[in-house]
Amino acid sequence: MAFKLIDLPYADTALDPAVSAETLSYHHGKHHNAYVSKMNDAIEGTPHDDAALEDVISAARGSNQGLFNNSAQTWNHGFYWHSMAGSETAPSDELKAKIEEAFGSVDELKSQLKSRGAGHFASGWVWLAEKDGKLSIEETHDGDTLADSDFNPLLTIDVWEHAYYLDHQNARPAYLDAVVDNKINWAFASENLARGTTWTYPK
Repeated sequence: MAFKLIDLPYADTALDPAVSAETLSYHHGKHHNAYVSKMNDAIEGTPHDDAALEDVISAARGSNQGLFNNSAQTWNHGFYWHSMAGSETAPSDELKAKIEEAFGSVDELKSQLKSRGAGHFASGWVWLAEKDGKLSIEETHDGDTLADSDFNPLLTIDVWEHAYYLDHQNARPAYLDAVVDNKINWAFASENLARGTTWTYPK
């Protein structure tokens, strides 16, 4: 059964001005959709056809770079859309306590997310993740993912240029300021922490 391009969890104008409707049209409707389509073409008629996306990623890692790139990018983008919200959210008490333990405060976590994102060389992803009860900021390059890792990803920020160029040109820090300060879906991150297992891409 083929994977589908998941719907955005908000209206296409919900993230303005951090991420415009025009950017979402290209990023979700074209970039993400292309990853899904190429992955579906690659797995059609194979044992991966009925597998969970996380299992496809794990099986392709190190053995089929094309399939890995498209399956990992399908997962990362689905997770990224949910990592942002059109309305204000706040960390749960559990998540806030973990943030304060690891970073000192929510504001300091935001500062570090922005710093790591701005300093990330070339394309990739910046993550807030949990492992063994501790929170950390992780980075993956290009199309790599935490979906099949030992970490439980709580949220991610896309730092590929196509995520922000239409709205902020090459000013990645401006994009990070706008998203991290105003559009993080702390409720989603809280749910991921409480569940204790990696988010599953819907099929």
